[in-house]
Amino acid sequence: MSESSPALLYRRIALRVIPFLFLCYVVNFVDRVNIGFAKLQFLQNLGLNEAVFGAATGIFFISYAAFELPSNLLLARIGARRTLMRIMVLWGLCTIAQMFVTGSASLYVLRFLLGAAEAGFFPGLILYLSYWFPDSVRARVNSALLLAVPVAGMAGGPLSGWIMGHMQDVLGLRGWQWLFLVEGLPAIALGLLVPLMLSDRPEKATWLSDADREALAHDLKHARADAVVGHDRVSVSGILCNRRIVGLAAIYFCIYVGMGAVTFWAPTILKAAGVTSVSNIGWLSGLISLFTMIGNVAIAWSSDRCGERRWHVVSCMVATACSLLLLRFSVGHVGITVALLAIAQLSIFTVPIIYWTIPAAQLTGRAAAAGIAIISTLGSIGGAFSSWAIGILTAHTGAPYAGLALVAGLLLFGSVLLLSLVSGTAPSPDIPAGHAA
Repeated sequence: MSESSPALLYRRIALRVIPFLFLCYVVNFVDRVNIGFAKLQFLQNLGLNEAVFGAATGIFFISYAAFELPSNLLLARIGARRTLMRIMVLWGLCTIAQMFVTGSASLYVLRFLLGAAEAGFFPGLILYLSYWFPDSVRARVNSALLLAVPVAGMAGGPLSGWIMGHMQDVLGLRGWQWLFLVEGLPAIALGLLVPLMLSDRPEKATWLSDADREALAHDLKHARADAVVGHDRVSVSGILCNRRIVGLAAIYFCIYVGMGAVTFWAPTILKAAGVTSVSNIGWLSGLISLFTMIGNVAIAWSSDRCGERRWHVVSCMVATACSLLLLRFSVGHVGITVALLAIAQLSIFTVPIIYWTIPAAQLTGRAAAAGIAIISTLGSIGGAFSSWAIGILTAHTGAPYAGLALVAGLLLFGSVLLLSLVSGTAPSPDIPAGHAA
């Protein structure tokens, strides 16, 4: 990477902004998916079944989708600091509250509240990064942030397994209750630190010089000149009537279906393959996440280096679909199951890293806040559908594989839709892809 002024500027911004957001996203993902580990105990403790678990995880995404657009528009209006602080403190409290679940009704209510509290966090991060980085460097910036997902798996899997295996009946609490308590506290602490760690926009960042602000504004203005949709005055109905945004949202729906399947059902798949120890499931999940992290970096680097987005996304979606289809034939073979899950997780967790460079490059102004939120909102419904469908089919068949086949079909459909809607993208001529921060 050349030591040019733009390169140094974006490196400085990344070192200032990304580490804290990264840590917040690690905690976010741990709190979102820890129910997949907790259910290995609480389903039996509370007399619930797989269909209830699928419905509970689906309800999370429904409330998340319902409140996502207002949250992102509020971020654009009042700033990232107040918005992210509110989100993190509330989701931490809701995570802890899950330790008091007594049956299906309380589980449904608390998952709904958790989704509402967390709504807007991820699209808010994507919108926030668009204030600081042009499209030509954003795949690697996104990859740096979204590495939080496999890191959360590396840390959260073994931690969740250890808590549930070693804190059972400590102080009269079940292992899964300790899980929600221990893993909910960091979100509250980090949320209270947000106002001290972040600046709302570059023009309010006292750690940037006037020359740095001018250079950044020039690069962002040049990148946004090619935006497909960009207005300061937008309406939700106008955004929803935009065929490109609706198409991008449909693609993300399919992507989220795949992410939901891998995220919430991997512990169940490992257990079905013959891994009986909760601690071992946690450690294997961590190993898979390590493999995922390495792959995320390599594929994101390739996408920026080549200045190509859609074929990288499509290849990962197809690889995920094939891996999910093959899991049916790996029952009783732990090694093969782990390998297929590793391919599926690496591929599907890489997709959003590259995919989000596409709408972020084609939307600007208030259209970016609304469009990104709507794409993410409709995608979140895919998470609800995935959880509900796999839960129902697992309850009826005794195994998750029929549901995984449905997920694979939607991923293949989304791949075809992406190729038909999105043309090849190229990096900005100002900063070559190989010279990103």
